[in-house]
Amino acid sequence: MKIGAHQLRNGLFVAPMAGITDRPFRRIARRMGAALAVSEMVSSWPELRESRKTRLRQDHAGETGPISVQIAGADPQMLAEAARYNAGLGADIIDINMGCPAKKVTGGYSGSALMRDLDHAVSLIDAVIAAVEVPVTVKMRLGWDEAMLNAPTLARRAEQSGVRMITVHGRTRCQFYQGKADWRAIARVKRAVSIPVVANGDVETAADAEAILERSGADAVMVGRAHYGAPWAAAAIAGIAAGRQATGVPVSPSEIADYVVGHYQDMLSLHGIESGLRQARKHLGWYLDRYAPFAGTATRRTVLTATEPAIVIPALCAAVAEGSTAPLLREVA
Repeated sequence: MKIGAHQLRNGLFVAPMAGITDRPFRRIARRMGAALAVSEMVSSWPELRESRKTRLRQDHAGETGPISVQIAGADPQMLAEAARYNAGLGADIIDINMGCPAKKVTGGYSGSALMRDLDHAVSLIDAVIAAVEVPVTVKMRLGWDEAMLNAPTLARRAEQSGVRMITVHGRTRCQFYQGKADWRAIARVKRAVSIPVVANGDVETAADAEAILERSGADAVMVGRAHYGAPWAAAAIAGIAAGRQATGVPVSPSEIADYVVGHYQDMLSLHGIESGLRQARKHLGWYLDRYAPFAGTATRRTVLTATEPAIVIPALCAAVAEGSTAPLLREVA
């Protein structure tokens, strides 16, 4: 499939996840074979633009294209300026967040709160499309709640405005991440538009990807939380779907350890030692849960709390090397 002039190599994408899909994470996912890895959500508030946190979210050094940056906001002028700014920094695609359920986002009438006022949502889309020459995409939910399942209407109006692709998470905002994503409901969005539709929600395996495509009729799949402790999950699923193993996906304990350490070091390089240690801990915890589930309490404490990389790395490598990885790798695939 294509987004504007960008031909994508497969139909497996990495979802934007705040605090997770930073540059090191995206680089691993893309290098492994994911067609697209969308950036963490970037606020449109101009006073946040020069904050260290926002600047790091906008750092795409060494990333292969196409680079997709997700922006969020509720003011058309601010959102348009954020789109221009990020396109100027190298974004090949601008994605508008109309799906985040977090209270701190919806409380500012951004994210999935926009699905409560489609006229306002479309005004934001129109402003962004007028501001940039790169393709604009939208990520949304099924609606605000069960009484407001208006994703097909918003998708149709977004297409009329010039949006090039729609991603739909198969839950309402009020569901947050509870229950099971409704893959069949995404089909209503697919029938409403002629542009590509991407299905999202609860995809963890190649079988899930096949099922969500069959039930939704979507053109591609976006994988989110299955990447916890496995940045290569989408690439692994894409490889299986193509009848092969994704190039470079780690299998042996030593290969996994190399990638975990590489990810850790890349995070320290981007964020700095002090901040990087904090940012990396959740990733290291997920890696241990997945690939070293029997690691002792002392080992976990060392990996997750030590402040010296020279202490963390040997403990991490030893834990992964001793772990039983094969069943967990099959679970990802």
